Amino acid sequence: MWVFALFDLPVTAVVERKEYTRFRKELKRLGFSMLQYSVYARYCHSRESKDAFLNKVQALVPDKGEVRLLSVTDAQFGKMRVLVGKKRRKPEKGPEQLMLF
Repeated sequence: MWVFALFDLPVTAVVERKEYTRFRKELKRLGFSMLQYSVYARYCHSRESKDAFLNKVQALVPDKGEVRLLSVTDAQFGKMRVLVGKKRRKPEKGPEQLMLF
């Protein structure tokens, strides 16, 4: 399962820029990777893990910020189309599955 964090944070004042930087650093510390500016994603191996990360991100939101958290399954993530100019490229691969014999 993938969790997307889409955010819009004000950056007009020095304090707001510091909060923006702190929020981004905390997302990275939690294992999120930047897909685009203000769009980060993280893989969670279970629904419980996803819920824990949602709560952690919720606690980080600056007072004047707006953050949207979106959860999608691996299959939905795999169907994502990434368009760059007129060329298409495949979306990022999910984590390797552990195979037991």
